[in-house]
Formats: sequence, C-alpha cells, structure tokens
Amino acid sequence: MKRRILAVLALAAAACFAGPQARGDVKPHALFSDGMVLQQGMKCPIWGTAEPGEQVSVSYDIVKNFARSAAAAAVNADKNGKWKVTLQFSPELAGGPYTLTIKGKNTITIKDVYVGEVWVCSGQSNMEMRLRDCHNPQETIKNAKNPQIRLFTVPKHPSDKAVHGFKGDPKWLECNADTVPNFSGVAYYFGRDLQKARHVPVGLIHTSWGGTRAEAWTSRPVLESHEEWKNESVKYHQDAAKYKEAAKDAKENGGKAPNNPTHANSPSALYNGMIAPLIPYAIKGAIWYQGESNAGQAYRYRKLFPTMIQNWRDDWKEGDFPFLFVQLAPWIARGDKSDRTWAELREAQLLTTQNLKNTGMAVITDVGDAIDIHPKKKEPVGARLARAALALAYGEKIEYAGPVYDRLKIEGDKAILSFTHIGKGLEMKGETLQGFTVAGTDQVFHPAMAEIKGDKVVVRSDKVANPVAVRYGWSNNPTVNLWNKDGLPATPFRTDDFPMVTRPKPAKAAR
Repeated sequence: MKRRILAVLALAAAACFAGPQARGDVKPHALFSDGMVLQQGMKCPIWGTAEPGEQVSVSYDIVKNFARSAAAAAVNADKNGKWKVTLQFSPELAGGPYTLTIKGKNTITIKDVYVGEVWVCSGQSNMEMRLRDCHNPQETIKNAKNPQIRLFTVPKHPSDKAVHGFKGDPKWLECNADTVPNFSGVAYYFGRDLQKARHVPVGLIHTSWGGTRAEAWTSRPVLESHEEWKNESVKYHQDAAKYKEAAKDAKENGGKAPNNPTHANSPSALYNGMIAPLIPYAIKGAIWYQGESNAGQAYRYRKLFPTMIQNWRDDWKEGDFPFLFVQLAPWIARGDKSDRTWAELREAQLLTTQNLKNTGMAVITDVGDAIDIHPKKKEPVGARLARAALALAYGEKIEYAGPVYDRLKIEGDKAILSFTHIGKGLEMKGETLQGFTVAGTDQVFHPAMAEIKGDKVVVRSDKVANPVAVRYGWSNNPTVNLWNKDGLPATPFRTDDFPMVTRPKPAKAAR
C-alpha cells in the first residue's frame, strides 16, 4: 500500500511539473508542419504559441546549387502567448526539401519543407468532389505521384466566432496514389497543370463544404455592414449567444441542452472555422467553385460574391491577389423554360470578372450534366483555372478566357455581336451555331440563326423584324457551341436588362 501511495504521489508531482512546461513549449500553427509549402517571392508570416514573453526564433539554412542562403527572425510572445515572425523566400530558393527550425525553450524542426506556389481551393460540393469520384480517375491516380505537389485539407468546422486553429490534426501530404484519391479533383487537376507549367513546388490548401452558401464563407463584420445580410447575421449571432447560455444552464442544472443553431450554412460560420484559421498564411491566390446554393438569389449574388472576395483580400492583407472561379455548369433537363435562376447566377459571376480586378472565370458549358449537379469531368475545369492562373497570376501572354460579349449593333433585322477574348479567332463546335435567341420590343425571345462573320456573330430570326436584344445560352442547361480557336468556350450572356427571375420586387409604398 505504501508503495502504491508513493507511486501516486510521484505521478502527481510529475504531472504538476509537466503541465507548465507543456504549456510553455513553443508550438507553431498546424500549417507549419512537415511537408509544407511556403510561398516564394513574398513575406511569409510564421506564427504559433509559447509562454508569454518567451523569445521565439525561426530560421532556415538552405544550400542550393552550391550557394548557401540563411535567414532568421526572432520575437517575444505576447501576454497571451502568441507570436509571429516574418521570413521571405526569394524565387531563387524555389524547390526543396528544406528544413525550418523554431526555437524557444524547446526546439522544433520542420522537415521536408518546400518553397513554391500556394493556392487556397474553396467552395461547395463541386470543389469538394473527390478525385476518386471524378470521370475515369484510375489512370490519373496511378500517375499522380509527385513530391513537388503537397496537399492540405482543412477539417470541416462551422463556428459562431473566428477561430485560429483547426479541428482535429490535419497534415500536409505528398501527392501520390495513396493520398490524392480523397483530395479535391478540381484542386488536384489545377495544381498538377500549374506545377507542370511553372516547374516549382505547389501547395494546395483545400477548404470546402458541399451545399453551402457564400454567406457562410463571408465574415460577420462584412455581412453586418450590408443591409442585405445584416438582419440575418445579427439574428443568428443572437441565437448562438442564447444557445450558449441555455447549454451552460442545462449542464449546471442537469437539464437537456437545446439544439445548436450553428451549422454549415449559418452566416460566417465557415469563414470563422475554415478560412480564418488560414489567415495570414502567405498564398499566391485562390480558386473557387460555388454558386449552386445561391442560384435562387442570383441577383443578390451580384453584390455578395465580389463582397466575399474583397473580404478575403482585405483580411489576408496581400493586396488584390488572384481570385479564379468556375462558372456554373449546365444542369436540369433541356427545354425547361420555367426557371432561369442558373443563367442569372452565371451572369452574376461574369459581372464579377468585369467589376473586380484580378479575377478570372473558367467557363464549362461543355462539361455539364443535365441530370447530375456534380458533373464528373473535372479535368477541363482544373485546366482552365490553371490557364487563368498562368495569365493573371504569372503574367504569361496566353488567352485565358473564351469569347465574352462586348457590344451589340442593329442593322435592319440583323443583330451584330462583338466580343472580347477572341484570341486566335471565333469558331463553332459543330455544323451550325446554337444557343442564340433574339427578341423585339415585346421582349419575347425566339430561336435565332447565327453565323460567324470574321470576329463578329450575326444573329437574326424570321419572327423578329426589328431586334432589340440577343441572348446566348440563357437557360439552366443550355446547348451552346461558340468557342475561340484557343480552345475555350464562350460565356453565356444577354444584351438586355429585362426583368429578372431572382431580382426582388420593389416594396409597395405604405398607404
């Protein structure tokens, strides 16, 4: 018995000693771990926790091409035990593997570190869709091994307030046949093409959640600064506060806890739990595939989407970093004229590229699926995003978008359309141009004959003697075939500003 008591006392003493020491250990944020990729050519914040006031240093010593490069930075943790230093990795250091050393009272060595390009990959289910579930993935997975590509998946975590860490223990993974099948298909194809073109390591941070609205990916202060979303955001956070009080009371008094109002589509919940923990990790840009869950409010998305983009840019404090996104694919049976919400959402996305600088859009009218909201052909999606990145983020002189409507000229019964992003010229995929409709002053649209004339498209219909408006691909699931000779499809568009399905009707004046 005496031995047992002494053993218990010894364990208790050890625990008392170990506790403060463990709390005082330097600990970097989970993003800074073995296998990571650091962004080249810009300041890279590196942060974590330590004992308040403890001095923390971060250093590297790199030998490349027989030349040595070394740097170190030191700082004291603040009163809350938080620290952050900044290092810069010049483009000459692109490559790896390297080692990063973090020292305080303890020393942490981060191995297998690469320097290259880092991209955030976010959105809803079409971004989340695993490579293994995409079209014909077997050969892609078989050939996926590439230590120059690193994968990081943010755990799903909705939160009513911004958090700084991750739920669980996510890790950077080397891209290979074992790790890539469960990673985002779009993100992988994007990263694969980018790495092949730039010849440097690529880090992909995947953070997405199926079926989610853009409101969930936008911060609370930003939502509450706009009348459109203020009331929804305020009410949700009031409900969240009431829930916490009720849950605390139930725990203290043995009662039943109420249902938690925080879920994946709560205002700001995914920004708080899945974007905020990434900031301010140095990134080159972001790719985004979302919009399906906002299609019913496409008119509001005209403002919401660029607001969300600017929100991320402002909080990251890296300027107007490239933000590249995917236009909604065709979906819902052809011939359905009862709903045009997806056409209006696509227009909101197009307007974002025209109104917000350093944004690019991948048009995928050729790879939709009328009966599946999750089209499986994700390779062209990643390829077109990578092409936009090469042009917008890296300055390569390539055409990165398909034809975009520019202006309309009426000559008798003909509507003559001009375009930007013509590239090497306009062309059609098929025997006749499809997807064009034309309307007169009655605003009734009729199928139209269309013909490419040089760098213009001429549209007419026997049923419209005096055209005033043209639409192209203006349906949820359009059949369209206008491309440029650079291999990119034209975006759907309309030349009119006739009433929209999703535009809220003006409130009636009180009598």
